[in-house]
Amino acid sequence: QVQLVESGGGLVQAGGSLRLSCAASGMISNSNTMGWYRQAPGKQRELVASIRTDGYTNLADSVKGRFTISRDNAKNTVYLQMNSLKPEDTAVYYCNLVRGAMYRSYWGQGTQVTVSS
Repeated sequence: QVQLVESGGGLVQAGGSLRLSCAASGMISNSNTMGWYRQAPGKQRELVASIRTDGYTNLADSVKGRFTISRDNAKNTVYLQMNSLKPEDTAVYYCNLVRGAMYRSYWGQGTQVTVSS
């Protein structure tokens, strides 16, 4: 029904940057929320950032000032620009989309981000 494909993960040194992309296809409504979650080994999955079609954004306190979320509604694509990366940012990052009257969630397969010291 909805497919999410992430790209842009990789290995970087502390202080470096990465740009993640997530392209959505399928039964996508004109009003939805797309965002990024991450999960590190031994840690709970946490919301990193989200953005609605009207432009409202939400960022975790730990990434404010370093990460920026944006989207291209025409392409149904969300981006996460990650600057000043820290080793504690190391995790699998999952793209998420929520839509519809029942607020159903859809998930990508995840992309690994590794930040070395």
